[in-house]
Amino acid sequence: MSDCIFCRIAAGEIPAKKLYEDEHVLAFHDINPVAPVHFLVIPKLHVPSMGELGAEHVELMGRVMTTAARLARENGCGEGYRTIINTGRVGRQEVYHLHVHILGGPEVLPAMLKR
Repeated sequence: MSDCIFCRIAAGEIPAKKLYEDEHVLAFHDINPVAPVHFLVIPKLHVPSMGELGAEHVELMGRVMTTAARLARENGCGEGYRTIINTGRVGRQEVYHLHVHILGGPEVLPAMLKR
């Protein structure tokens, strides 16, 4: 999709600090990190959100999630990390291309939501 920033990053039209890339998945550092380790993992296939996933995406999402786990370990998150997928307006999704945030670092992360 020509107007999707993540599709344009995946196509090499917009630069990104890449961590990993293969034919199906791309991982890159977040441009506004909120933790010492903060990167995104996206499928190269344009899927607007997690709410659009279907049975045809099972293998692709397996690749996305296993890539995220491996990269988290390789980037110093051996004691844990947070995995976030914002979905839709209520979930505060900002870019409508499915993406997984991985956040971590040496210290325990703050609470996600206040009760």
